[in-house]
Amino acid sequence: MSRIAIPATIEMAPPASHTALKAIERQIGKVPNIYRLMALSPQSLEGHLGMFGALEKGKLSPQTRNRIALAVAEIDGCEYCLSAHTFIGHHLKLDDAEIKANREGGSTDPRANAAVSFAAKLTRRRGKVAAEDIDEVRAAGYGDDEIIEIILHVALNTWTNYLNNTADTDIDFPIVRADPPHLRNTQSIVDA
Repeated sequence: MSRIAIPATIEMAPPASHTALKAIERQIGKVPNIYRLMALSPQSLEGHLGMFGALEKGKLSPQTRNRIALAVAEIDGCEYCLSAHTFIGHHLKLDDAEIKANREGGSTDPRANAAVSFAAKLTRRRGKVAAEDIDEVRAAGYGDDEIIEIILHVALNTWTNYLNNTADTDIDFPIVRADPPHLRNTQSIVDA
């Protein structure tokens, strides 16, 4: 059970969140728990949806955005986001081998591998990547604008992971468990 009470219905959320929640419901047919949780702070919900909407217009494909979300969720141990993005990944035609590679911080697609690997390094090293890491992403064909998008996707996913890990949000997708911390590829900043 969530440690922060999630409004059971749109009407139980703060009135300032109703319009956004109704739009989510129209778009995807339901309001996942994460959005009803965010709705407790209408400004947080608005900020999240604004950033998410802006990034949807970016250059990264929906598949690569989801791959990044899976990598970051695994590193952060967020089972809510792992469950949601595994579900979304299957709808985006990512197969089980690809999803497994994403959770391990990579991809079976060589170009996407550079983006996901970079995102995993950003997450593990809290943004303190080396010049060589940026060069690797550029060598795979990503421009500086896309590198900035990758960084913002890491930040957006870190926010949702922290929110769900803090609240222990009830998972309303088919459940996917994170690897236990001792099995995760979570190199220390010094080792990385």
